[in-house]
Amino acid sequence: MNLHDWIDELCDVLDVETEVDEGLLLDLARAAATNVQKTAAPITTYLLGFAAGSTGANPEAVEALAAKAQLLSDHWDRPADAPDPDDIDDPVPDDSGVDHTGEHFDDDEDE
Repeated sequence: MNLHDWIDELCDVLDVETEVDEGLLLDLARAAATNVQKTAAPITTYLLGFAAGSTGANPEAVEALAAKAQLLSDHWDRPADAPDPDDIDDPVPDDSGVDHTGEHFDDDEDE
């Protein structure tokens, strides 16, 4: 069974009637896997399909959406092993010399 046959059978099983541009999806998946990380490939193509379906996009509009995703992927500047900028390990101040006896914090008000 080739890819086109798989797509036809999958569309039947999922009760989806659509034309699929395999080359477009594979190129986008390859770009996401290469420029972002491997696991970005299926998520990227899923989100493209979701965007296309939710907007009722015609084939030209799908190509335009894919081009936007491809552009984002091509200019992605954070390698897969780069730390998330929101997860910065700020040093915790040493307050071991401070007496916290009798202090109350918001977290333990329910206790």
